[in-house]
Amino acid sequence: MAMLFIDYFDKGAAAFPDRHFVHDGENGWTYRDMKALTHRIANGLVASGLGPDAAVATYAPNHPMGLACQYGILRAGMVWLPVNARNSVHENIEVLRLLEARFLFFHSSIAADVPGILEAVPSIRGCVCIDAPAAGAASLNDWVEDHGTDRPYFAKTPQDVASMPTTSGTTGRPKGVMLTHENWEAMVAAYQIVMRLEEPPVHIVAAPLTHAAGYLSATMLSVGGTNVILPRPDPLLIMEAIDRHRGTALFLPPTVIYSMLAHPRLRDFDYSSLRFFLYGGAPMSVQKLREAIDVFGPVMAQTYGQTEAPMTATLFTPRDHVQALADPALAKRLWSAGREGPLVRTEIMDDDGNLLPAGERGEVVCRGSVVMKGYYRNEQATADVSTAGWHRTGDIGVKDEDGFVYIVDRKKDMIITGGFNVYPTEVEQVLWTHAAVQDCAVVGAPDEKWGEAVTAVIEVKPGMQADEAELIALCKERLGSVKAPKRIEVWPALPRSAVGKVLKREIRRKFWEGRERVI
Repeated sequence: MAMLFIDYFDKGAAAFPDRHFVHDGENGWTYRDMKALTHRIANGLVASGLGPDAAVATYAPNHPMGLACQYGILRAGMVWLPVNARNSVHENIEVLRLLEARFLFFHSSIAADVPGILEAVPSIRGCVCIDAPAAGAASLNDWVEDHGTDRPYFAKTPQDVASMPTTSGTTGRPKGVMLTHENWEAMVAAYQIVMRLEEPPVHIVAAPLTHAAGYLSATMLSVGGTNVILPRPDPLLIMEAIDRHRGTALFLPPTVIYSMLAHPRLRDFDYSSLRFFLYGGAPMSVQKLREAIDVFGPVMAQTYGQTEAPMTATLFTPRDHVQALADPALAKRLWSAGREGPLVRTEIMDDDGNLLPAGERGEVVCRGSVVMKGYYRNEQATADVSTAGWHRTGDIGVKDEDGFVYIVDRKKDMIITGGFNVYPTEVEQVLWTHAAVQDCAVVGAPDEKWGEAVTAVIEVKPGMQADEAELIALCKERLGSVKAPKRIEVWPALPRSAVGKVLKREIRRKFWEGRERVI
């Protein structure tokens, strides 16, 4: 029988009680300290009248107490809802309502929005500020004082839901992804097989803990991993942290790696401690990849997966990178996403559900214990991505004779920019509200920094003019900077089918002409 998510933390605490679990650059918290705190948090949640299946949200930027609350939620046998602090508050309210959040841990930077959140999400029965006192909410330090360090009892099985991150479909509406304790075990096991950790790792946390950095952190718990949390993904801070803390592992989207490679102080630091430098979320320039290996050593590794099947659909290991660089005949592999992970099957399927042989293009599908239980209260959406026991990713790929998977296109309209998902419909809905916009289409265009840049093409109403800066500012206000277009073009007319449907593929083709990949 699979373990529960909290068991991995407890294994680390038993073997390495005095080792730092988390460090913020100035202060550290040991596994022993953090274990006691997670018990207090768990007992506080139970005392609040919440049952073992209650959904409890953490809404914060990267912060040591955010991690404490995450594992306190899991220790209480409740369901952890990671809320992306970079989303707009309107989007996060929709997420909290959809997933029926019952309790909220938030950071003081969110405090001004909390009254509106509580009014809009009546299912929330209590809230705590993780880092300071806030109006209408106790601070975490004060709140836990009333609760003991005994272990709360709950009955859970590996097939029960442990966490519910969110994803969206082509409509941009959020869906709760039910990840079970067994799903987490499959991901943890796969990474421990690949990383072959011989000593407790030091994880430099610069990417959001609600995304891949948080998943990578979980894989290191049982071997005493230390999480060094940085205040922001600043290239200089990351390079300094690797050197100062002797970092052994980290995850970054390609855009941040490019900024590091362009930094004037790139070679001022010692990176020899690195063992596993993961990138993912967007394709990486092969030229930049070669530069990264030259600077950081033979430690680069790519991960490909989805929220529904986290991070192990394929893995492109450091050894794979070295082999591809050493042999010109294998150089093309640097364009790939690697081979299927050790505990998952990843294949290519046609529209009729048939698995395709090597060299044929189709949809990337996977199956295994890492694949989600389903979407929360959305049976139709779950069925839409399932075929004969396989999870359909929506990505188009081809597998070569050696098993390397190349992602070449996307069935869905989703854009991946700097490692974050953007759904065109969300952006289009905002642009359509502008008085000068007659019609618009949003696509991902190639970008050296972001992988894909959110790009809008608009038709202007007769006799009117559209100001690019004004439209971008409108989108930033409504959606945040990640989802706002980086560029807007005005076209006389958008390409349309005979029935008047905008042909996004034709628009995308203009931006991707002459490239081997079309994402």
